[in-house]
Amino acid sequence: MHDLAILYQQHHGWLRGWLHRKVGNGFDAADLAQSTFLRALTAHNVDAVREPRAWLTTIACNLLINHVRRRAIEQACLDALALLPEAVAPAPEVRLMFLETLVELDRRLAGLPAQARQAFLLAQLDGMGQQQIALELGISLATVKRHLAKAALRCFFPE
Repeated sequence: MHDLAILYQQHHGWLRGWLHRKVGNGFDAADLAQSTFLRALTAHNVDAVREPRAWLTTIACNLLINHVRRRAIEQACLDALALLPEAVAPAPEVRLMFLETLVELDRRLAGLPAQARQAFLLAQLDGMGQQQIALELGISLATVKRHLAKAALRCFFPE
């Protein structure tokens, strides 16, 4: 496999173009391409990579998914904040901290099974009790408790 500098020279332009077609703007494409190569820089066994474009595409796709999720969370947050009266709207630095916290929670919850994530969100966002969640999801109370414990561990004690 090529040295990382050669890999960068040979594939950076192609990757940036591919990302530009996916995200629709050059700024995000350039950022994602750079992030892809930063991940490649810290990867193990780079020399064992036989298909560099496929490997870089896999890294870039994961980053792109995170990028899209972050944008969706950001837009939902901005939409919710726009509904608040100006007198109670948080300061920009508080908004940023809130957004960063939401993105991190989303990242942590993303690794959970869908039902566990849904149970946790019903409890935390809708204020539902465990019995209500069990009825809503059509699962046992013991399963709800397991899901909530798993989600809490993921949120409060990340790997």
